[in-house]
Amino acid sequence: MVDLRSRSKAFCIPGETAATIAAATPDGWETHIVAAETDSFGDGAQSPSDESLNAIATAEVYFGFGMPKALFSAAKQLKWTHTATAGVASLLFPEMLASGVAITNSAGAIYGHPIAEHVLGGVLHFLRGFDVAGAQQRATRWDASPWATETVMVRELAECSVVIIGAGGIGAEVCRRFGSLGASVTAVRRHVDRGAPAGADRVIGLHDLDDALAGADIVVIATPLTLETRALLSAARIARLSAGAIVCNVSRGPLVDEAALAEALRERRIRGAVLDVFSAEPLAAGSPLWHLPNVLHTPHISGVSPRLFWVRLTELFLDNWERWCAGAPLRNLVDKQAGY
Repeated sequence: MVDLRSRSKAFCIPGETAATIAAATPDGWETHIVAAETDSFGDGAQSPSDESLNAIATAEVYFGFGMPKALFSAAKQLKWTHTATAGVASLLFPEMLASGVAITNSAGAIYGHPIAEHVLGGVLHFLRGFDVAGAQQRATRWDASPWATETVMVRELAECSVVIIGAGGIGAEVCRRFGSLGASVTAVRRHVDRGAPAGADRVIGLHDLDDALAGADIVVIATPLTLETRALLSAARIARLSAGAIVCNVSRGPLVDEAALAEALRERRIRGAVLDVFSAEPLAAGSPLWHLPNVLHTPHISGVSPRLFWVRLTELFLDNWERWCAGAPLRNLVDKQAGY
C-alpha cells in the first residue's frame, strides 16, 4: 500500500513515480496507490484517510509518511512499513514497539544532500553578513562599514571550527561539505568506534560535547530525537558558546532549549541561528524567534528536493522490496529501541 499523496506539493508523489512503483510490483503481489491526500509534515501523518483505513486491512507492506497509530491498529497483516520521512519518533508508540513489524526510514542518502546544502547556505548567510545586507536593502541604505565590525563578524569557513552533532547519513553529508571547504570539523556520535565520517578531523562522544562547544564557531544539530538527546543543546551548553557562534538545527525542535536560544540571540551573545525545525510546528505567532533579526528560519523544508528526492526514495524502496521478497537484510532498518 503506497500512501504518499501529500497535501504539500513538494512531497506529493508524482504520477510517474506512482507508475514506476506499480510497474515494479513482483508476481503474486498487488499494489494499492492511495488517491486520498495525506500529511507529510514532520514525522508524517497522524490522521489516516478513510481510503487508507479501508485498504490497510490486508496489506503486508505500508509505504507512507510515518504511520498513524489508528492505521497501524487496522493493519492486521502488516509486516513491514517504510516511511518517507527521516524521523520515526511518531511511529514508536507502544503497540509498534511491541510488534514484530519492521520499520525502515528515509534518512541518510535520501535527505542528506539537500539538507547539507541547506545547512551550508544558512551558515554562509551569517558568515558573509547577508542578514545585514538584506536589512540594508529593505531600508535602501548603502553602508559598507558593518562588514569591518564585530556586528557582522565576517569569516571564511577555513578559519571556522565546526561541531556536527549526529554523524549519520545527514550529518555525514554536512561533514563532507564543510571539510571540503577547509573548516575544522568535529563529528559527535553515539558510536565513536565507527570512526569519523569523510570531511571530519575527529570524532567524539556526547561526553566530550561540552568541551567541543566552548571552541566552536558553528554548531550543527543533525541527531535523531530520542530520550537521550531531548534538550541536548541546553541553556548551560548555549552559555558555553562564543559570541561569534552560529547554531543550526535541521533535526527536531525539542533538541534545543528554544527559550535559552532566543535569549542568547536577543542579547547578541551568539552571532545567529539557522532553524528549520521548532519545538512546536507551525511556529507560534507569539514566538520571539519570528522577530529576531539574527535568526534565519524556514518551515521544516530543508529536505525539499522535488526531483532527486523521488528518484532516491523510489530506488531505496524498490531495492528494499526486492530484499524483502528474497528474505535479505533491509537497508535503513530502524532500531526501534534506540529510536532511529
